[in-house]
Amino acid sequence: MIRTITLGSCVSIQGQFEKTLPDGRVCVRVGDKLYVGRLVKPIAQAA
Repeated sequence: MIRTITLGSCVSIQGQFEKTLPDGRVCVRVGDKLYVGRLVKPIAQAA
């Protein structure tokens, strides 16, 4: 499952979901690298 996370205030990373850490951050894989950050909240969909 693809997830988007933010690193800091300006950098976003999109990659394969790996795991959720105990502090609420999410780990995603891009190639052979792992990145940890906060999930980007989805926007509300129009009805």
